[in-house]
This record gives sequence, C-alpha cells and structure tokens, in this order.
Amino acid sequence: MTHSHEKIIIIGAGAAGYTAAIYAARANLSPVILAGLQPGGQLTITTDVENYPGFSDVIQGPWLMQEMQKQAENVGARVVYDIATSINASSSPMQITLDGGDVLTADSIVIATGAQARWLGLESEAIFNGRGVSACATCDGFFYKERDVVVIGGGNTAVEEALYLSNLCRSVTLIHRRDTLRAEQILQERIFKQPNISVEWNYTVTEILGNDDGVNAVSLKSTKNDDEKKISTHGVFVAIGHDPATKPFKNILELDDEGYIKVKSGTTLTSKSGIFAAGDCVDKVYRQAVTAAGMGCMAALDAEKYLASIDD
Repeated sequence: MTHSHEKIIIIGAGAAGYTAAIYAARANLSPVILAGLQPGGQLTITTDVENYPGFSDVIQGPWLMQEMQKQAENVGARVVYDIATSINASSSPMQITLDGGDVLTADSIVIATGAQARWLGLESEAIFNGRGVSACATCDGFFYKERDVVVIGGGNTAVEEALYLSNLCRSVTLIHRRDTLRAEQILQERIFKQPNISVEWNYTVTEILGNDDGVNAVSLKSTKNDDEKKISTHGVFVAIGHDPATKPFKNILELDDEGYIKVKSGTTLTSKSGIFAAGDCVDKVYRQAVTAAGMGCMAALDAEKYLASIDD
C-alpha cells in the first residue's frame, strides 16, 4: 500500500476527465487521472465519430480517446488504472482510497465519471451495438439519413430522439410498452403532428435482427396478449434513460433526484468546496463528447482558481 499527495485528482477518463487533465497539467498542477473500469468512457463503445470538431474525415471513438490520453500524458498528467472505492471529503486534505489498497490525498478533486445508457439487455443488442444499435440520436442519426429507424422508450428522451430523427430519416417508429407516453405534453403534441413518426403501442422488443451489414429488423411482442410481429428497420435507438455514475458521491455531494451531480450554474463547483464535476455525471441534456470536453476545461480552470485561493 502506498500513500501519495496530489494537488488535483481527476476521477474518470472520458472526454471530460482527459480535457481537465490537459488543462490542469498545462497549469503545472501535475494531475492524476483515476481511469476506473472503462478508460475512454462511452466513446470507447462508439465506432464512427463525425461530430467532434477538428477532423475532416470520420474518426473512431476509441482512437479519439487514445489520442486524448496521450495528449494528457504528454503535457504531464499521470494515469492510474484503479478505482476509487471511498472518498473522505471531510478530512483536509481530502482522502481517496483505491480498490488496490493505495491511499491518495488531494487538495482538489474533479469528478468526471460520466453516465451509462440503460440497455434492454438483449444479446442481439450487444452484437449490433455500433452496427445499427445506438443510444444517441444526436451522435449517430446522420448515418441513417433517408432510412427507416425505430426508437424504443416512452419518456422525454425517447420522444426527443424520435423528433430529432424525424428531420433526418424517412420514417421513425416509436416502440413503447404502454398505451400512453410518459413524456411532457408539449413533446407528445409535437410527435403526433409529425407525419413520418408512428407509434407501436403496448409492444416490447424481444430481438434485434440483422446480418454482416448490420440491423435489418426488430421482433416485437405485445404486452397485452401473445401477438408478435417484425418491423423492418435500418437502425435501433434505445432511449430508456441514462444512469449517472455517481453512487459513491451521494453522501458527499448534493445530487438531483436522478442522481446527477448538482453544480453552481455556469460553473463546475459542487456543494463541497474543492470538489468539481464535469461531463455526463452533471449534464443530462446535451451528453456530447464536445460538451463534456468543454466542461472538463471549465473544471480544471475552476480547480486552478480554487487552489490559488487556498495557497494565498
């Protein structure tokens, strides 16, 4: 077991964490990144990335994350492949215990642990992930221009994804297991006005079908009776919500009713002095790599200002 003290520790190694590390390293803060279970975050399970600025051609999500990591390390960040199991934020300096037994202390912490999309749990869903199955219409909708897609869900996220896709795709079929939507009324009114959106009420997806070229259909089963059917489709967008990776912080920081970390408006300041939060563990609206990176930059600058104040 080793003990070390750091000026800044960044928990999470996605777009927000790596960007925070780049800015913190350039400020001579020698940041440590705790990479956790999935270094690179959600972009490691994303194939084609076409909306991250700076690249004229389509790039691969895992490659982009590798480049961000190299950039962070090249300017002075250190990556530790371990998981934070507990944080003592009441001590000064704050103390982080790692799964491997090491203990780190820190003057400041940036939480960039992200969020995970909820999935249906089908084996075929995993097989076609990135080849016709997605959890982000804004990320992947462009690849289905003038094609037929389905959206699974009935809340705000599902309806917003369906509306977004209706401007790109030939047709959008919303599949919902109930006979009424949970989405806000104004969103429901919009979806029912869209001529290329239809709804399959009282059905669940039991299988995603396809071949080497990708998805070509979904199998549905009625929630009311034994009725089953197939719908041809080129893409499946799962929109049944996200879970922020914030459980370890629920007794330390103020979270909202969905578990996202609350920050002071226009900043990355959390309810605990010295702890900052960025990316999808905070942001439940945009959830893009570029917005996560922007928040990572903000967190590093906020932490740098905080560290300067305590040095004074």
